[in-house]
Amino acid sequence: MVATPTRAAEFPAMTTPSPLPSPRPQFSARRVLSVSRRQDRAGTLDVATAARLPAPGLAMPSGFEFDSTGQTLWYLKSEGTELDQVVWRFEVTRPQEPPRVVTRPPDQGDTDANLPLAEQLRRERQRQRVTGVSRFLPAPEGHRLLIPLQGDLYLQEGDGPLQRLTNTESPELDPQWSPRGDRVAFVRDGELVVLDLTTRRETALTAGAEEGMVHGLAEFIAQEELGRSSGFWWSPQGSKLAYQITDERHIPPLTIVYPAADESDPRRLETHRYPFAGEANARVALAVVPVNGGPARRLDLAVGMEDFYLARVDWETETRVLVQTLSRDQTRLVLSRHHLDCDPIKVEILIDERQEPWINLHDDLRVIEETGELLWTSERTGYRHLELRDAQGRLVRVLTAGEWMVDEVVHVDAARREVWFTAWSGLTDPTGSGLFRVSLDGQGPSNDGPPSPQPVPTGHEGMLTSVVVAPDASKFVAVGSRLDRPPTAVLYDRQGHPLATLADGRDDPRLEALGLVPPVPHRFEHDGWTFHGLLYRPRSNALQRDGLAPLVVMLYGGPHAQYVQNSWNQTADLVAQLLAERGFAVWKMDNRGSARRGRGFEAALHRRMGSVEVADQVAGVAYLLNHEPGLDGRRVGVYGWSYGGYLTLKCLMGAPETFHAGVAVAPVFSWDGYDTAYTERYMGTPHSNPEGYRASSVASDVERLEGALLVLHGMIDENVHFRHTARLTAALIAAGKPFQVMPYPEGRHSIRKPEERRDLLERLVVHFENALGPCPPRGSGSSTR
Repeated sequence: MVATPTRAAEFPAMTTPSPLPSPRPQFSARRVLSVSRRQDRAGTLDVATAARLPAPGLAMPSGFEFDSTGQTLWYLKSEGTELDQVVWRFEVTRPQEPPRVVTRPPDQGDTDANLPLAEQLRRERQRQRVTGVSRFLPAPEGHRLLIPLQGDLYLQEGDGPLQRLTNTESPELDPQWSPRGDRVAFVRDGELVVLDLTTRRETALTAGAEEGMVHGLAEFIAQEELGRSSGFWWSPQGSKLAYQITDERHIPPLTIVYPAADESDPRRLETHRYPFAGEANARVALAVVPVNGGPARRLDLAVGMEDFYLARVDWETETRVLVQTLSRDQTRLVLSRHHLDCDPIKVEILIDERQEPWINLHDDLRVIEETGELLWTSERTGYRHLELRDAQGRLVRVLTAGEWMVDEVVHVDAARREVWFTAWSGLTDPTGSGLFRVSLDGQGPSNDGPPSPQPVPTGHEGMLTSVVVAPDASKFVAVGSRLDRPPTAVLYDRQGHPLATLADGRDDPRLEALGLVPPVPHRFEHDGWTFHGLLYRPRSNALQRDGLAPLVVMLYGGPHAQYVQNSWNQTADLVAQLLAERGFAVWKMDNRGSARRGRGFEAALHRRMGSVEVADQVAGVAYLLNHEPGLDGRRVGVYGWSYGGYLTLKCLMGAPETFHAGVAVAPVFSWDGYDTAYTERYMGTPHSNPEGYRASSVASDVERLEGALLVLHGMIDENVHFRHTARLTAALIAAGKPFQVMPYPEGRHSIRKPEERRDLLERLVVHFENALGPCPPRGSGSSTR
């Protein structure tokens, strides 16, 4: 359950690359996708189509990278509408010329089947489903690309062929260019290694790695929960590397068995060092080593904390390292400067931020080289906003303010003294986002308030999913969509005038055949808060009883995620569309605890998960039944994945009078079985909050289950372990409750195999048809063990 600002729902469509039409100077006036006229057409969406990724209109470019001059743009996308990606190049100075493919993977490319385990797990942490080329790294001077493939490294110069740099049994992980482009650093077998591209000579900078002890890799908690995927960092001039030392040997190993593997399969077991809530974390240290080898120097990370997380690392100069250290209870974040030109290393505290009930990490720290000023974001006011601080960390001025949220900093233009950032659409609508600029120096209208953010036009009135600004801030690429329009990827000048359309989701040939109908937005008040929802109206009367249709509530409901957005991702959610085509109404709503609404809205579940979320979802159903005709309040189902699976169980058991059937995928059963950072951020430890853990556990309500329950779970899920479903099964059997369980022997948390996704979706639909169909089910639950 990674801590990202807008964590996507687990099963619905995901954004991936697409075929590329010829660039257009501006958006065409052709169809805006008139989907509503097709509502009476016979259904064309089947399970196989609904389970396919990427969803219609979402095969879009990603991973945009400008070269240092801003004249060349690289990105990843498919050559069709599949998940296989290649590298494309577009010459910004010649927008009339179409982009072209510059890199295709050799042989089979990257698939889940032929990737090293470490790379498979990295992609699982990032919820990455693409195949082919999943990542490329332009050299600092441009014209050369470093491309990781199948665990090895390749180099491409210009339009030349791929040159293989490594050919080893062990994979090269997290490769990174040196600032001068003459070397590449990576981690192999738990050691930090530097490859000189001139001599092709490797130098191991660390030694002593063993099982549970590695150098240069981010630990599981950092990758899964802290939003940090790297464990080493180049100095600005490339003379040194800072790297993480991770010791997990004191954490008991957790073994996951591959139940479907035969005796000849080498992948019969996986061992993980998984830190459970309240138990020991990995011991993490930070050191700096010369790039040519030599003794490493360790940095003091404690800064007054006994137990902490290494949150972020940034180089300020060749002799200064900036480190963000987060207390284990996540209420204190310290930004410290470490002076390497002192012996011993001098530590200077720049920012010491303390917030209740927790601090949300960000990636917005920027050092303005010309002045030494620091750009920072904080939720001190309850909403995330920009701050300018001096070189000693003292507040100079607040740059944004109000009851709205900054999403992220996308660029700092030091020459113009401007910050580019994304935030709520129009600074008023939390279901959308827009692009803005604000001056580092300007004053507000009264000369004593924050500067006024200036919107940058993008042609996207809904949700932006990606913005990348050229180094000189003369142009930018934006990808965005809205409920009634698939995404476009467009190159703009700095004023927001379109220069070229790189891809348009409306060109997906599947759209015309499927005729997807956008859901209807709703907004209502409850308990002093405004809630947002989306309704997919039924497109068939096949399930009507007494002229009323059954309702399925689709939810995620957990922190650091927003489900309801003005985005084509919602219209292209083929699970919701399939249910609507079969005759269900489908409802989505963001309850308290969800992201992008401010700390008060998110923190409502503090120390009591599974409480206000259920109350809000019950209120959402009540609102809908009162304001939307034709819905049957006697037949309401609920479905979710991961935290949504947990919340599905809590809704069924906590509000059986509202929810009558449910499908839970990869659900948490009890929070004492989940990891430290995520669980303790919201719940504290089991020792400090025993009553909260007891009440939040599904076990506390299992006797109240009345509805028909189906649970689906991957058996090699290393995030929410299958043990959660095993514990649920034991509790349901002990309580004498009817239910169904479907284990997927080769499924991880994401259920990646196409055939398993088809099977999951078929079971989901059939379960709801049986439990909520026009004929009343027999007994209290239509499913049996």
